[in-house]
Amino acid sequence: MALAVILLNSASFHGGCCRHKVLLSLLGPLFSNSKFYSSYRKPGAQPEKKLSWQKVDDFSFKKSIDHLKTQLSLLKKETQDYLQGPGGHPLNQNLLEQTRVLWQFRSQEDLNKWVISSDVEIGGKSKVYIKLGRNNQAALLYGTLNTEVPHDGETKYSGYCSMRSRPAVGSFNRKKYYDWSNFNSLYLRVRGDGRPWMVNIYTDPYFSHQKDDLYSYFMFTRGGPYWEEIKIPFSKFFFSSRGRVQDNQHPIWLDKASFLTLGFTIGDKVDGPFQLEIDFIGLLNDRAHTEEFAYETYDKN
Repeated sequence: MALAVILLNSASFHGGCCRHKVLLSLLGPLFSNSKFYSSYRKPGAQPEKKLSWQKVDDFSFKKSIDHLKTQLSLLKKETQDYLQGPGGHPLNQNLLEQTRVLWQFRSQEDLNKWVISSDVEIGGKSKVYIKLGRNNQAALLYGTLNTEVPHDGETKYSGYCSMRSRPAVGSFNRKKYYDWSNFNSLYLRVRGDGRPWMVNIYTDPYFSHQKDDLYSYFMFTRGGPYWEEIKIPFSKFFFSSRGRVQDNQHPIWLDKASFLTLGFTIGDKVDGPFQLEIDFIGLLNDRAHTEEFAYETYDKN
């Protein structure tokens, strides 16, 4: 334990915050019952000044060895996939690929790749749940929307529920990104209840002031007992950012970027129950679609 503390202190002194974060990711598995993630801070609450390494409860050398073996095996597989071709597929197969299924919901393991959240995190009263649908053939996202604003003196709006994919993680806790450069449309098979949903694509920008930037599309479900297949060209997504005015004046080249996560959000300001069934989420290379940008473009002075 003392050795870990010395390493972390020396890293932050000599190499700054970057080395500090790297050591945290590598030494994290050495500690059991430790929390290195940042929790949500409610409005009005004081920020926690305790450093990450000071939250360590126990030290486990055996867990560090097991974790190292697991990460080395993942690194070996990633190296083999890289030598074989993009995404572990031969180059000719990758170039001719027309469709790709990103997520398909058939087991509890598929549901574990997603995280649900609601305004409960900020003191709201909305509720959201996720489970497998009938015959384990889809993901059923359901709950109750409540727009009552919490009485904390700071929050002005409430009433949302969301479902977001977990970021893919490579060996040694490296971030992995989705390369959709071969496709130009998002393809979904869903069954809703007639309420509108927002489909969000999250990126991982380089600058910290862009961390809330995302690409969004309003998906209007028709309700009823029948499934609907929705094709969303990347040119239909518009840029948005929390805390800043939306800017649709410049094309967003979604098909040329790398993405971190994808999510669904409901917040139509209508109190009551909701549900959305998702069969699969995939990509499509629609060669008939030639639109580059769906919104009006003009130059700003």
